[in-house]
Amino acid sequence: MSTPAPLAGLKVLEFDAIGLVPFCGMMLADHDAQITRPHGQPNGIDAGEEDMLLRGRAEQIPLDLKSKEGRVKILNLVADFDVLLEGHRPGVMERLGIGPEECHAVNPKLVYCRITGYGQTGPLAINPGHDINYIAHTGALHAIGAADQPPPPPLSLIGDFGGRGLLGAFGVLAAVISAHTTGKGSVVDAAMVMEPLCKWL
Repeated sequence: MSTPAPLAGLKVLEFDAIGLVPFCGMMLADHDAQITRPHGQPNGIDAGEEDMLLRGRAEQIPLDLKSKEGRVKILNLVADFDVLLEGHRPGVMERLGIGPEECHAVNPKLVYCRITGYGQTGPLAINPGHDINYIAHTGALHAIGAADQPPPPPLSLIGDFGGRGLLGAFGVLAAVISAHTTGKGSVVDAAMVMEPLCKWL
């Protein structure tokens, strides 16, 4: 008799985003978490069906997130899920009526993971950025390359995938363990330049 994969039975609701949210979801899916993606955002946001970061997804659900019906459907889904992943700018999910407060009202054990550049608060929170911006702010860029030359632009692996996507998945797993122990969910704010990773409710 084979042993179930470590995350078998974990249900994750993943919103369309580029790069880091799909990477976080891919890591969870690779260990057999069930990933469901509300679909219907603009094509430029959707990572695309052939993107390897989208491997292992269970299904897509067509939804208009800006409609009242879409909001109701999302909240109904949230009630039956363990984890929500999103990568919008700060305040977007709240304006849609599906922020942490609304989601925890219907599912107090939900792990709500937000993957951003600069977190949800502070002077840089709403600013756009790229991997090189994030690692420059933290000082990591300074250590790359020859000591007597400016640092070369590195691949987008340190801040984006290692700093946000990987830490997002780690934070989700830590928060899921806590939710199973305490019965309380949490908000995981995974960003390269940020405040503490998890905000416990």
